Amino acid sequence: MESASQSYVPSEKLAKPSFWKKLRGHAVGDDKPIGYLFILPAFIHLAVFTLIPILFSLYLSFHKWSILKPAKPFVGLKNYIKMYHDSDFWHAMVNTFYFVFGSVPTGIAVSLLVALVLNRKMKGVYWFRSFFFLPVVSSTVAIAMVWQWILQPEFGLFNYLLGKIGIDGPKWLMDPKWAMIAVIIVTVWKGIGYQMIIFLAGLQGIPEHLYEAARIDGANKWRIFWSITLPLLMPTVFFLTVTTIIGSFQAFTVIYMLTEGGPVGSTDVVVYHIYEQAFRVFNMGYASAQSWLLFSIIFIITIIQVKFMKKFNYEH
Repeated sequence: MESASQSYVPSEKLAKPSFWKKLRGHAVGDDKPIGYLFILPAFIHLAVFTLIPILFSLYLSFHKWSILKPAKPFVGLKNYIKMYHDSDFWHAMVNTFYFVFGSVPTGIAVSLLVALVLNRKMKGVYWFRSFFFLPVVSSTVAIAMVWQWILQPEFGLFNYLLGKIGIDGPKWLMDPKWAMIAVIIVTVWKGIGYQMIIFLAGLQGIPEHLYEAARIDGANKWRIFWSITLPLLMPTVFFLTVTTIIGSFQAFTVIYMLTEGGPVGSTDVVVYHIYEQAFRVFNMGYASAQSWLLFSIIFIITIIQVKFMKKFNYEH
């Protein structure tokens, strides 16, 4: 008993490893400091190129900040009040919602159809998957330039094919009624590959025994899709819906390359409108206020979608 008591050393008297020993991994069970060291470069990059510009844009939104003028007075909420009365901005907002509601459901539906077809075991399926995924890894600028030729009203490929079946094709990018539809077609076409891959991952995660049990019970393919495939794909559909809506609200490159917001402002969306205010009119303060309103709208819509999905999962 005496020897045991003499060998006891209080825990608080044990020597704690130094900071440098922790970094070298000498502290058993404590690897947090070395982990922080590894993520430090990424955090610095995120702070310098993302977090600080975001906070600075909020600061700009309360100022009349012009690149061309040295005076940058504080104006409070005047930029936001001006935006409320700006008919051009709200016209761009309406166009943005038109683009979102036109491209998101169409893209998800077409991608799901393609994924269902390419989820089968057939010859050359990997080549077809690569073919559909190719536009995702291609330059948006290059794709837009190719589509400008395809949608050319006089000698474009689209109108040539329509003429072969007796249809007089529209002017597409030159017609205010068709320009946004043309932009939606290009956007959906470019995004099919990414959404297809996500759907394929979801489809291949559905247990095969569920399909076998349904076939034994005499269910046809349509019934199997509605009762098994689609319900089990809902988390995938939800993920794609949220991310695609966020991306659609920020559409810029395709519109910049194809139409530059025209004709007659028919494809002028919010992000392109912000770009014009910031880099053509040089009104950085007003553009920043518009950016924060767009962020608020996207944030609210995303929260609504998350709550709806939680309720849907709870009920089903």
